Amino acid sequence: MLASALVTFLALEFQIAYNVDLTLLSIAIVFPLVFSIRGSFRRREKALQHFSQFRSALKTLSYYIGSNEALPQEQKNHMAGLLSSISDKTIEHLGRNDPSTKAVDESINHIHEYLLELGALAPVKLKDRVFRFLNDLHEGFENLHAINIHRTPVSLKAYCLIFIYLFPLVYAPNILMNIGTTHPDIVVFFIVLLTQFILVTLYNIQDQLEYPFDEDGLDDIKLQNFKIDR
Repeated sequence: MLASALVTFLALEFQIAYNVDLTLLSIAIVFPLVFSIRGSFRRREKALQHFSQFRSALKTLSYYIGSNEALPQEQKNHMAGLLSSISDKTIEHLGRNDPSTKAVDESINHIHEYLLELGALAPVKLKDRVFRFLNDLHEGFENLHAINIHRTPVSLKAYCLIFIYLFPLVYAPNILMNIGTTHPDIVVFFIVLLTQFILVTLYNIQDQLEYPFDEDGLDDIKLQNFKIDR
């Protein structure tokens, strides 16, 4: 905004004015910016879908273990604790935007290791069902992790940002050419700054949607709503 105000002031001070087809600016800035926003929004919606499936697999696994009559209560409680750990580790991992999945992988593997430790004490049918639900857990988490670390192409974001900064250099003289001689200078300032504010706001919206798990923006995913015990 300060750069826009400075460029507008210089254009008025030195009467720098020229006429440019603003269609070029819409192609250079607005189109890729809107494309990026739509892409970020779709990623957020996909993340919500995979998160719901991930929690659904956790809850179903919890219900199945809790209702299995072949397991003693102590073993049920232990496995319930392992499931809670998976839920907590996953939410912590996504909230920190951590590229390493070691903590979550280990928490899920603890279920597999515990079943192997039980050996013949765990019914074969129980193991088969649990392994099937573990597959759903792994698939859900891998989808969430992929969405979290693979974002809108950096080159596209950099391209949009560069042209947003260059925008006043083209737009301010153009506005001065069209209305500068018939309107007060304050009108030129208002139009240029308002347009720049709109572009910067759209860029910031896209940037917030890029990180749907950090709970920093108004539209971020509420991670606590997907805990196994909410």
